[in-house]
Amino acid sequence: MMGWTLGRYFLFRYATITTWFFLGIFALVFLIDFTELTSRTSRIPGFSYQIGALISALRVPMLVLQTVPFVGLFAAMATLVSLNRKYELVVARAAGISAWQFLLPVCLGALLFGVLAVGVLNPLAAHGLSRSQHIESLLRSGSSNAVDEDSTPWIRQKTTSGDTIIGARAILNQGLEMADATFFVLDKNGDIVERKDAKRVFLRDGYWELHDVSTMTDAGTKQIQKLAQIPTDLKPEFVQERLARPETIPFYDLPGKIEVARSFGLSANAFAMQFDSLVALPFLLVAMTLIAATVSMRFARMGQSATMILGGVVAGFLLYVVSVLVKAFGVAGFVPTLIAAWFPVVVAMFFGVTFLLYKEDG
Repeated sequence: MMGWTLGRYFLFRYATITTWFFLGIFALVFLIDFTELTSRTSRIPGFSYQIGALISALRVPMLVLQTVPFVGLFAAMATLVSLNRKYELVVARAAGISAWQFLLPVCLGALLFGVLAVGVLNPLAAHGLSRSQHIESLLRSGSSNAVDEDSTPWIRQKTTSGDTIIGARAILNQGLEMADATFFVLDKNGDIVERKDAKRVFLRDGYWELHDVSTMTDAGTKQIQKLAQIPTDLKPEFVQERLARPETIPFYDLPGKIEVARSFGLSANAFAMQFDSLVALPFLLVAMTLIAATVSMRFARMGQSATMILGGVVAGFLLYVVSVLVKAFGVAGFVPTLIAAWFPVVVAMFFGVTFLLYKEDG
């Protein structure tokens, strides 16, 4: 049996390498995002590099969260390769310690890393993303009232006076606030009678509250108002389910959002898929560790590491592609979200365990 001291040493090595990988990815993502952001917004009045750095710093946790599976993969590969190069795994094997024993601390480290990513990084990332969107919308407010049809969904509300089609340049506060919004007011015959452009819109109880409104009627007249209201029967839960990005909702708030949305007859597949994916993330990191072990545990002579690393990268990339594909099926409702979230994890674990059983015990 492997002693506690050796197991703690392997766990510490994995934690150290994972921390360095994580900090490196964080710095790289920050530099790339800051460069891309400044190229898009540097000409906007009021922009400064301090504001750009703040927006990027708030967005980076969410971007880094998307790379957590690959951080776990590369950290596990780097840990096992470094242990191999220093002959530490060779000595451990010679002492009668099986691969499953010295893989246990690494898998435990991956599981703890996933728990921290879900329980700590995700709420910080969700809050930071929402805050960065708010700051950027204030920076861009009024600079353009064009609505991006590809990135922002349009919603159509029905009232006794007629329908209203609503779109916005930016969706904030989980769908309950919009920036540079456009309202097309239709009569009972479906003809457009008014267009209202507002810099800021808030969903209140029974109405939309529009700030700094420019109204254009079908007769061609234009009217400027500081404040206007448009009646609505939409509930906040429906608006959040249609407009809010699941990534902007912290992990701890997702179960409540899902329950309330489903109580109104909504599917809430996007929220459920996000929740199930986060629950499965720690175990996905364990599966990534097993995949890393299949290409990193054999003793490698000089010059063979590149082939092993390439094999691990390809395997991890394929697992990521399958995860994204199955996740899209879950959001669309083709498969249950629970199955969509756990299917790649189970397949990857079976692959890793089967390969290791064949190599180590076969």
